[in-house]
Amino acid sequence: MHALSIKSQALSMATDSLYRNAHEVLPPSLNSTSPRPPLSDGTTRLYISYRSPFAQRAWITRNYKGLQDQIELVAIDLENKPVWYREVYSEEKVPALEHNSKVIVESLNIIKYIDNHFEGPSLFPDDTARREFGEEMISYSETFNEMVYNSFKGVTVREADPAFDVLEASFKKFDDGPFLLGQFSMVDIAYIPFVERAHIFLPEVWQYDISNGRPKLAAWIEDMNKIDAYKQTKSDPKEIITYYKKRFLAQQQ
Repeated sequence: MHALSIKSQALSMATDSLYRNAHEVLPPSLNSTSPRPPLSDGTTRLYISYRSPFAQRAWITRNYKGLQDQIELVAIDLENKPVWYREVYSEEKVPALEHNSKVIVESLNIIKYIDNHFEGPSLFPDDTARREFGEEMISYSETFNEMVYNSFKGVTVREADPAFDVLEASFKKFDDGPFLLGQFSMVDIAYIPFVERAHIFLPEVWQYDISNGRPKLAAWIEDMNKIDAYKQTKSDPKEIITYYKKRFLAQQQ
């Protein structure tokens, strides 16, 4: 075959692969009536819930590194879990990553594991100062999440101010890009699922706009929405509002 034809064919295959990955058909959520997939059969599987922000972290990481063909998504209905899922993860939480006959759990562990064990663009910088700050921000993310979720109850909605102020100030640390470490990294992945939900729920229910007076946070949200790996994982805003109203407000009635 002519060299040019081979090159064209390779380019076409690569383009087709990118197209498939960008337009991935998502599997239905498995419930108590769903048969289990073969376990520990050599397939790498990422168990998620489409609703879970923790699972979304791992899902974004998989997508950004272009691993759609290497890591199979298995969606779990958390309100009606398959009985067999406890054989994957005894606590029956998501996300969980099955790889090389072992299961990695906890979202922050999984995004680091995927970044370190699979090909694709690195999600953590080599620069010492950025790595140190990145680790600080990843550690702080759990405190941030707790404050955000507390604000969903409404009584303490303004108590989330310090958390969003910390995030706003963090963008000023590096000025060579709009992301938390300047360039896109797993630190952005750690925060965006929770910011996404706060940005939708708090204005709708409590008239509190997290981006008001925080221009860098507002710009970051806009830039994140340009990243396909993240956009593919976003939830329907109406579903977010309905779910969190039921979760946080029903108990107050």
